[in-house]
Amino acid sequence: MVGLHEDGKSIVCEDPASRTRFLLPADERLRAAARGDITRLGQIEIELESQMRPREIQARIRAGESVEQVASSAGVTVQRVERFAYPVLLERSRTAELAQRAHPVREDGPDVQTLGEVVAHSFGQRGHDYSQATWDSWRGDDGKWVVVLSWKAGRSDNRAHWSFAPGAHGGTVQALDENAEVLLNPNAYRAPRTVRALDPGKDAVVQPTLDSVDAFSAGKSTSNGVPDEPVAKVIDAPIAEPDEEAEPPLPADEPEEVAEPAPRAKGKKNHPIVPSWEDVLLGVRSQRG
Repeated sequence: MVGLHEDGKSIVCEDPASRTRFLLPADERLRAAARGDITRLGQIEIELESQMRPREIQARIRAGESVEQVASSAGVTVQRVERFAYPVLLERSRTAELAQRAHPVREDGPDVQTLGEVVAHSFGQRGHDYSQATWDSWRGDDGKWVVVLSWKAGRSDNRAHWSFAPGAHGGTVQALDENAEVLLNPNAYRAPRTVRALDPGKDAVVQPTLDSVDAFSAGKSTSNGVPDEPVAKVIDAPIAEPDEEAEPPLPADEPEEVAEPAPRAKGKKNHPIVPSWEDVLLGVRSQRG
C-alpha cells in the first residue's frame, strides 16, 4: 500500500513484482490505516462496536432473533453477542417450559389437562415422535409471550404457535394458528384408511366367455358357483329369414324330385314370424312359419 489517493476516497496499491499501481475504494478505517493514524483507527473500532448497545442486543434476542442474526445485522462478532444474549436465551427457554404446564382455553373454560399433555396425546395419535419436537418462546411487540412448537413430519417442517399468559395454576394458552388448533382438538384427526386389494375370487365380477358357455352347454359348473344346468350355446350369427327360392337338400341315394314348397303360414296381423329354436342354433334357413 502506497498511500491515500488525491481524491481522499481511495488508496493507492502497488504490485511489487510488476510495479503496477491500482486504486482500491477505502472506508474510514482503511483511510486511517493508510495515514498511520492508530488513535483514530482504535476510536473507529470502539464506535462500530458501540453501535448496538447491550440492551438493544438483549431486546432483539428476547423478540425471537438468534445470536447469528443479531451479529450479522450489527456487524459484530458472535462472541460479543453471546455475552449479552445468554441470560435472555435462558429466559426464553424457561418461559417455554412454563407454557407447557399451562392449560389450553376451551369454549367452556380452561382445560384440565396441560398443553404438554394434550400435544403429546395428539402426537401419539398421528404417529409422530414427541421427543424430537422442540419448544421455544419470545416476547411480541405487545409484550405478550408467544410459544412455538417445531417438529418434522416426513419431509415437511411444521410449527404451531400459542399465546401464553402466566398466572395461577400454570396460566393459560390460546392457539394462534391452524396447526395449534388442530393439536388441541383430538377429534380433528382422522386416521388414514388403508387400501385393500380386491380378491378376484370374491369381489370380482366374472364376465361370461365362450368357454364358460361351452361348460354350461356340456352340463358343467363354472368357477362362479352357478348350478349345473344345460344351457344352449348361442352363436352371434344373424337370424336367417325364410327364403322362398331356397330348396332343402335331397338325399344322395334318391333321385331328384322337384318338390313344391309348402305354403307359408300366415301369421296373425301385426305379429312378426319368429324362427324356430333349431334354426337359431344350427343357422339353417327355415321353411316353416
